Amino acid sequence: MKLSTKGRYGIRLMLDLAAHYGERPVLLREISRREDISEKYLWHLITPLKSAGLIHATRGAHGGYALAKEPSEITVKDIFEVVEGPICLVDCIESPATCKRSDFCIARDLWGDASRALAESLEKTTLASLVKKQKDKKQRHAVNYEI
Repeated sequence: MKLSTKGRYGIRLMLDLAAHYGERPVLLREISRREDISEKYLWHLITPLKSAGLIHATRGAHGGYALAKEPSEITVKDIFEVVEGPICLVDCIESPATCKRSDFCIARDLWGDASRALAESLEKTTLASLVKKQKDKKQRHAVNYEI
């Protein structure tokens, strides 16, 4: 299993907004430059995130995008489900009728357990906790020069 570009970039977009939470609205071109993601691609992520109520837009000369909630109130699961869809490793977990073996398949049970564990992990992780970890990591890796 691999996480798609939409999922990875959606998280990075939201992390950037969380890192600038409480400041002025952020322009897409600024996020594009900082995150090295094309503006065109970001547009595809903005619409569903805005529709889901995770971000809001401000028009005008001082416009841009900002989180619609506190970073501590938005989980990675919230973002992931908007840009990727349900956290479900195989279709038969949510739609047992897609497989005639669903009722007795032990592999389905395994994938169901794994899907629930992943969902629980993503639910525990907020944007606020990731921003803190990111700041801590940057501080640990900062190069200090003394002359």
